[in-house]
Amino acid sequence: MDRIAVLVVDDEESVRTFMSELLGSAGYQVRCASSGAQALEMLAGGSFDAVLLDVVMPEMSGLEVLRRYRGQGGNAPVIVLSGLTGADDAVRAMKMGASDYLSKPLGNDDLQDALSRALGARAPDRPGAPPGLVARPPVDPAADARVLISTSPSMRRARALVERIANENVPVLLLGESGTGKEVIAREIHARSQRRGRPFIKVNCAALPGELLESELFGHERGAFTGATAEKPGKFELADQGTIFLDEIGEMAIRLQAKLLQVLQDEEFFRVGGKKSVRVDSRVVVATNRDLEKEIALGNFREDLYYRLNVVAIRLPPLRERREDVVPLTDHFLKKYGRHYISGVSELPTEVLQAFADYDWPGNVRELENMVRRLCVLKDPTLVLDELHTASRAPASAPSLPTAYGGDDGGYPMRMPEEPARPSSPSVQVLEMPSRGAGATALAPQAVPTVLEPINSVIPSPRYVNPFDVPQPPPPPPPSGELSLKDIGKRAAMLAEREAILAMLQRTAWNKRRAASKLRISYKALLYKIKECGIIDPRASAEL
Repeated sequence: MDRIAVLVVDDEESVRTFMSELLGSAGYQVRCASSGAQALEMLAGGSFDAVLLDVVMPEMSGLEVLRRYRGQGGNAPVIVLSGLTGADDAVRAMKMGASDYLSKPLGNDDLQDALSRALGARAPDRPGAPPGLVARPPVDPAADARVLISTSPSMRRARALVERIANENVPVLLLGESGTGKEVIAREIHARSQRRGRPFIKVNCAALPGELLESELFGHERGAFTGATAEKPGKFELADQGTIFLDEIGEMAIRLQAKLLQVLQDEEFFRVGGKKSVRVDSRVVVATNRDLEKEIALGNFREDLYYRLNVVAIRLPPLRERREDVVPLTDHFLKKYGRHYISGVSELPTEVLQAFADYDWPGNVRELENMVRRLCVLKDPTLVLDELHTASRAPASAPSLPTAYGGDDGGYPMRMPEEPARPSSPSVQVLEMPSRGAGATALAPQAVPTVLEPINSVIPSPRYVNPFDVPQPPPPPPPSGELSLKDIGKRAAMLAEREAILAMLQRTAWNKRRAASKLRISYKALLYKIKECGIIDPRASAEL
C-alpha cells in the first residue's frame, strides 16, 4: 500500500525537520514547504492526503493559505498549528474548514493522534492499534508507577487511594496547585485500571474557547457549521473504553458543563449538529487548581456537576508541604536529563541539595524539574544557586496573593504574574564538566563572570503608582464578639486578597478586565471581590 502523503507548511526549518523525522519514522511520506505561496503551488501540483499548516508565517498567513486552498476546491484534511494562544484563530480556522487545531510546542502523540483522527482508517497503524488510531507503547503499571516519586505521608495516602479506586468506574476529582502532578496521578489511575489497554485522552479545557471545546469534546457532523466539511468524532468517542482526563475543568463554560453532566449521567450525547445520540463508556478524571465551591457561589460552576464529579477527590499537596520529596525527585530528574546532557554524574554538591531543600518551589514539581534540567544543560551549579538565592531574598513586604484553591484547611496560593527583572545584556556560558577521574563525578560550584537571566524565579515589580491611586477606606470591621480560629483565618484571607486586588488595580490604572486577567480570575469574580472587600473605584468617587 502506498504511504500516506503529508505536506508540512512552516517557515521555521527546525519545526519542518522535527515533523519530517517524526512522521517519516511513523510511516508517512513527508514533503515540506517554507512559505504559504510555495505550499499553494505544491498543493496545486501534487496530491496530498493531509496538510499540517502553521498559522503565523511572513507574507501569507496560514489562514489565508487555508482560505485559498479550500476556495480552489482542495479537500484534504488540514491541521492548523500555532505557537500563539489565539482562540479567535482557532475558531476561524475551524470555520474555514480545518479538521483540527493544535498548539505549539507539539507532543509526538498529539500530532500523530490528530493525523489519525483526520485520516481515519487510512492512517498507518502501529502493531496492536485499533483501526484508525495510533497505538502507544504497552502500558506497564509498575514502570508508570515509578514516575510518581514520593516518600511523604501525604503522597503515600494519595497513592493508596489511587490503588483503591483505580478499577472502580467512578469519576475522580484531582485538586492542587499547578505543577503538583495531577496529570501523573491521572495517568497512574488509568495505568492501574482494567482500561489500561485502551486510550488515555487528555483535554485542556482552558486551551480552547467554548464553541471550539464543544466540538473537540463531542465532535461534529458534516455541515454542522461553516467549514465542517466532514464528520469528526470527539475526544469522548476516542476515549471509549478508556479514560478521558479533563484538565482545568474550572475553566469550562456553564453551557458545556450541562452537556458534560448529561454524559456522566446517561453515558450518551449528541455531536454538534447531530440528530442521533452517541453512547460512550469513558472513565472521567478531572483536575483543577481552583476552589470549585467558591466558583459555585460566584455562579461560575454548576453545583450538580460538582457533586457528580466529587465522588472521589484526591488533593495533591504543594512541594513546600512535602520537602522530604525534594531530594528523591532531584535524583530522579538528574538521571532522566543527565543521559541527554551530561555523563558520569551521580550526585549534586551538598550546598545545591540544601538550597533545593530550603526553597519553597512556588512552581512545585514542574519548577524543580525545569531547574534540574537547566542545571544539567549549564553544567555549573553556581548559576542555579544564585537564582535560588535571588528568589529566596524577594521582599517579604510584597502584597499577599489571593488563593486559587482555598478552604478551612488552608489555601494554595495563586501566583500573580510579574515581569522578571532582565539584565541589560544577558549571556549564558556553558562550561565543561570538571574531570574527577573515569568514575562518577559530582557537579562542583564554579565562579563564572556571566549573568544568567532568571527563568523560574519571581522578582516582584515595583508597585505601580498612577493618578487613580487614592487612599482606600479600611475593610469592613469584623463581627462583634469573640472570633473563632476559622473566622480569624477567613478575615486574614480577605485582607490579603484586598491588598493584592488593590495593588493590581493600581498597576492597571483601574482597568478591571485587565486586572482580572492578570489575577487569573473571572471578571465577574473580581467585581464580587471588590464589593466584598469594600474597595472604592476612585473614578466613581470623582464623579460625585
